[in-house]
Amino acid sequence: MLNSIRIFIKVVEQGSFSKAGRILNMATSSVTRNLDQLEKELGVTLLKRSTRQLILTEEGSTFIGGANELLTQANELTASLKTMNAEPEGVLRISVFESFGRMQVCSILPEFLENFPKVKVEIELENRMVDLMKEEIDLAIRIGRPIDSGLKARKIMPNHTLICASPAYITKHGSPLIPDDLMLHNCLVIGNKRQKSYWHFNKTKKHKKIAIGGNLTSLGGTPILQAAIKGIGIALLSNWMISDYVREGKLVVCLPEWDSSMHESTSGDVYAVYTNSNYIKPSIRAFIDFLIDKTH
Repeated sequence: MLNSIRIFIKVVEQGSFSKAGRILNMATSSVTRNLDQLEKELGVTLLKRSTRQLILTEEGSTFIGGANELLTQANELTASLKTMNAEPEGVLRISVFESFGRMQVCSILPEFLENFPKVKVEIELENRMVDLMKEEIDLAIRIGRPIDSGLKARKIMPNHTLICASPAYITKHGSPLIPDDLMLHNCLVIGNKRQKSYWHFNKTKKHKKIAIGGNLTSLGGTPILQAAIKGIGIALLSNWMISDYVREGKLVVCLPEWDSSMHESTSGDVYAVYTNSNYIKPSIRAFIDFLIDKTH
């Protein structure tokens, strides 16, 4: 039936059996037989036919809207099935924010390339929001689900953030006992130095928004992490950045009873995002699956 539906749509678009036949490389008689069979299967008349014109019946007008949607879904399903078993190959352009790229992505790239030898990766570690379409990026790793409806997103991992400082800093300056104490500390800030910075805290039904500041601001997390380890100040960093250093005793978690975040309401989870199209490159699917497997 799907083939007959395609022919029906083309006839309606062209307004003629013969014109549709030429486009579809079919004899006019074959086009007519397909339409007759479709009407027979549906038990309705779709087109009123005359020597001068074709007119959609009421049933035909109702059917064509659903028919277009049905064909779109069928084409998307067919495209997805074709990519499932296709071997990943070609260039894969990835954009990932610097700290996650350095600590989570770069370490697994050699194994990924060994597993998929026909893939060539071009990776950019940068702390800016890239335009995937304009800059021809296949895949971006971002914190937070994108609002852009033109992008698809798949969650890579949760991104819990923690207040931390080195034992040396705490010995010298003391540990904050409540979020408000942070206003008396040198806080190392991830963000734009031109904007006032806040850290957000939640515990049961309490919410606190604390204005913070210090002598180091960076768009990326690596300088902040290194400064915190060296005892320069207190930082708010992701668990995947600091877990090894906490285990080694180089950093101590402060205010553990509070949930802390750089943002009041946006999701802090890490997502892989790519353009919303009917066809997803096998290399994109392979890399996302590989990354999720290695980070869990």
